Amino acid sequence: MKDNNSFSILSPLDRDNVYRQLSATACHDLGLETLCRELTNDPKERNIITAILSNMTADQKTARYRQEVFRDVLALPELRTKMTELFDKIEFIRNFGSTRIDNDEKIGLWHLLHRLDELKDYILCVESMRECLSDERITSEGLTGFKKYLDSLYDDACFAEMKKDIFELKQKTSDIRSVTIGINVNERFEAVSMGLISINDTTFKKSNIISNFADAISSKDKIQKGCDWNGNMHYQLIEKEKTESVMKFMENLSGFMTIRDKPFMDAGIRSTIVNAANGDGVQNSTFYLDKILNKILDSLVKKLRNTLSKYADIAIINITQLIPEFMYYIRFAEFVSKYREKGYSFCEPQVLDSDRNDMDAQGLYNLKLALNSMPMEDIVCNDLIFDKAHTIYILTGANRGGKTTLTQAVGLMYVLAQGGISVPASSFSYKPVDCIYTHFPADEDKTMDLGRLGEECVRFKEIYTECTSDSLLLLNETFSTTSFEEGYYIARDSVRALMKKDVRTIFNTHMHKLASDADEMNKDGNSSMVSSLIMRSDEGKRSFKVEIALPEGSSYARDIAEKYGVTYKMLTNEQ
Repeated sequence: MKDNNSFSILSPLDRDNVYRQLSATACHDLGLETLCRELTNDPKERNIITAILSNMTADQKTARYRQEVFRDVLALPELRTKMTELFDKIEFIRNFGSTRIDNDEKIGLWHLLHRLDELKDYILCVESMRECLSDERITSEGLTGFKKYLDSLYDDACFAEMKKDIFELKQKTSDIRSVTIGINVNERFEAVSMGLISINDTTFKKSNIISNFADAISSKDKIQKGCDWNGNMHYQLIEKEKTESVMKFMENLSGFMTIRDKPFMDAGIRSTIVNAANGDGVQNSTFYLDKILNKILDSLVKKLRNTLSKYADIAIINITQLIPEFMYYIRFAEFVSKYREKGYSFCEPQVLDSDRNDMDAQGLYNLKLALNSMPMEDIVCNDLIFDKAHTIYILTGANRGGKTTLTQAVGLMYVLAQGGISVPASSFSYKPVDCIYTHFPADEDKTMDLGRLGEECVRFKEIYTECTSDSLLLLNETFSTTSFEEGYYIARDSVRALMKKDVRTIFNTHMHKLASDADEMNKDGNSSMVSSLIMRSDEGKRSFKVEIALPEGSSYARDIAEKYGVTYKMLTNEQ
């Protein structure tokens, strides 16, 4: 999720977590793509949100860290609005600014000045972020840490000094009339190095370099002591390199030496000195200088611009890496706020410190019902627990009675809770899972080679091998594609094996006999136990309410007949 040199608002810096990736099949079975489409229209953002939700860790501190950040973001809509505006501005500058110019492209003064404008805008954005995050209502470790991280980047990149320099030294392109460049020469008047002295609002009085050169050396008193520019509007060639250091020379470079004490900047600043080729191949110094002066400006500007970018972009890149994480929280906060206004119930999850893989969900419902615009008053909420006596549920009930809806709802609760997000329930306490595995009916085209039962067996064995006591397993109609007798024996052995692994499981099935055998399977003496969970019916009507109880009769055959439309009434269309 993060590298060793960066900050994250998704994970504490002191955690070295192990993450497990939800499979594409599990994401599909849980309906994550439907949820993410509701969060944002931006495909890139949807991919980022899906990646965060599906990258799971059982670390309890990480889950708490995330939900504290989300609590702050959810409670402060003005923070969401302002940060979104700032992120959009930073992304616009990055995508369309002068930094996108190819390194080999000719770069002139306009691009340098434009770059100064961009850097000023960057600095103002960072300052605004720091101001937003200084809100005393922000209490989460993640956002207070993010503020400290911004402060550190701001100081290390010398943004305060740089902003002062930009405001003092920045001039509009229309005001520039000349540029003063210093050139160091050797005894043969060959240019050996050069640097930018000043940007001027007045043109030079003389434009011919030869006449300027002649004026400069026509008398001894015209040769200047030292290398500081004396204000004359013509070039002065220096007799030889002085003993002053390069860094001393660069103190005249428009005040940018406010950052000279930064170790990582010294090399960049020195790079504003352009080394010129010399040697016996250069025979005419005046011709050589004339040739160089035609190109020197672009070269110097490019080096200066790259120097500025080097120390500013270090901070900007680290900040922009956090934008996707922040947008993740913002999009979910907007979603929860929107659906709360519509009357839907959400609560903040509570992470349990228990060694047991416990869960207590009160008033839970499947979020997809809300996404399908079912009014909250029409949604049937349920209570469900996981503990030692209720680790594996065999869920039975009438066809279209809500078994799959409940199974999916439990998976979504864990995904959202571990992502730090408020969950669709009145209360939810849980111990995080390391991953969620789903075994829902496969598409026809995936079963051509092995057949449906063969495909189901292979897929279940793979899941069983990967899952741990910290996992959540959701089985939907598993082993129901063969005869009842064959499916029952495979399913019973599978459940007994899951008891040994102590895996939190919901097994949604029509095999009522499997649920009836719960007490007998519990005699094996495993640490986890199996319970029969039913979708209760009231006088034959579906209530969509679950209850821990023995199966309500042997309705398997009738449910299967209804599922495939082969009851008498369905076949004859009689009412």
